[in-house]
Amino acid sequence: MKIENTKAQMRKGVLEYCILSVLSHNDAYVAEILDTLKSAKLLVVEGTIYPLLTRLKNANLLSYRWEESTGGPPRKYYGLTEDGKEFLDELSTTWNELNYAVITITSKKNTDNE
Repeated sequence: MKIENTKAQMRKGVLEYCILSVLSHNDAYVAEILDTLKSAKLLVVEGTIYPLLTRLKNANLLSYRWEESTGGPPRKYYGLTEDGKEFLDELSTTWNELNYAVITITSKKNTDNE
């Protein structure tokens, strides 16, 4: 088993949560979302993010609007809908529970080996 495959699957598993979290602060266009993810060391390419944004929009978790840009074509800004805010709240609860469980299990394992 290759570690890179497992690491990629772990990143994909949290990507939806991270994107919704980014958009909970401000509406953003794809380049801004990618920059935010990149600055947190969560590297994602455009080919991955566009289908995910479309899926989230089709699920009524995101909306978008077009805004003129001074330096190029109009930009599509994404934002959370009310359903998206509720969904993010539920994901946050689940993430916190999962994070606690993983830390508890991995910390116990590490202390048992000492």
